[in-house]
Amino acid sequence: LGERGVKGDPIRLLLVDDERAFVDVLYNRFTRKGLAVTKAYSGTEAIRSLREQDFDVCILDLKMEDMDGIEVLKIFKKMLPSMAVIMLTGHGSDRAARAGIAEGAYDYLTKPCGFEDLLAKIQEAVSQQEPGA
Repeated sequence: LGERGVKGDPIRLLLVDDERAFVDVLYNRFTRKGLAVTKAYSGTEAIRSLREQDFDVCILDLKMEDMDGIEVLKIFKKMLPSMAVIMLTGHGSDRAARAGIAEGAYDYLTKPCGFEDLLAKIQEAVSQQEPGA
């Protein structure tokens, strides 16, 4: 499947985290891999981005200043149920990550996680989506 989405277009990724430096580094690395990346530094900004366009997959931080990641996830699942959401959790918040899975997240990774692990998880999530979804 490579770095391409189901229909051969670039994977559309929404990257949501209030750690700007982290988002910017990932943005640059994913963009170089050929993904179409949109950055959001808050839950509010992410919701606004999702109103403007659809995404194949979202990387969503669990703990953000403005909104809880689980709250953002619930809103995303109402707005675009087909979008795979990969939760990022910090220091031992496995319980919260499992709550995310219960709310419809595709999976979760613990920060710090390797770039290649994250990329593989994105590709796995996109490859499991229904064609035409």
